[in-house]
Amino acid sequence: MNLLIVEDEPNVVSVISRGLTGEGFSVSVAPDGLIGAQMAKNNSFDLIILDIMLPGINGLELCKIIKNEKPDVPIIMLTALGTTENIVTGLDNGADDYIVKPFKFEELFARIRMLLRRYSGIVNSDQIINIADLYINVTAKTVKRNDVEIILTATEYRLLEFMAKNKSKILSRIDILESVWDIDFNLGTNVVDVYVNYLRKKIDKPSDQKLIHTVVGLGYVLKDK
Repeated sequence: MNLLIVEDEPNVVSVISRGLTGEGFSVSVAPDGLIGAQMAKNNSFDLIILDIMLPGINGLELCKIIKNEKPDVPIIMLTALGTTENIVTGLDNGADDYIVKPFKFEELFARIRMLLRRYSGIVNSDQIINIADLYINVTAKTVKRNDVEIILTATEYRLLEFMAKNKSKILSRIDILESVWDIDFNLGTNVVDVYVNYLRKKIDKPSDQKLIHTVVGLGYVLKDK
């Protein structure tokens, strides 16, 4: 497995590189966003770890560049910025996961393993989830409602697919955090509520029939009745 670290703090690079090399990964390092963009473009990586505050090109812009060219490469963002707004911004720019500094290598390694498992599954034929007039193509990662395509971010799509696969089941915020983001974020943040509201605006607002429902005190449910 080949991993790229785009990080300008030598101490952080050293800790991550030693840990991943010890786990059998091949690790490449870029000290700034410009070099990181070139390395990501010209090489094949199984996963990329980005700092946000980078010289040259910041991590948010770099994440968008990489995802536009190679959408199937998972990206983890590392940053000292840990508010809900910062997390949402990172995920909206295409990141698959977001880890706040300081962090333990064991946590980072667990996130890496889970993302590699998620991206290793290849679906060979189209799988469609249909709920009312909502159609989710699991293979193509596309969404339509009433025959109109709905553009979602990667995180919005994962949340919608998870809720759709659990149609009519009440999902707690912890259920959603563990399944959509793999490991709990700080439960003091409201990142789940933020993303459910994003989905409502895109999925439910244009339609008379509402599919995403709040169950007070319990969580959320996607259902057509």
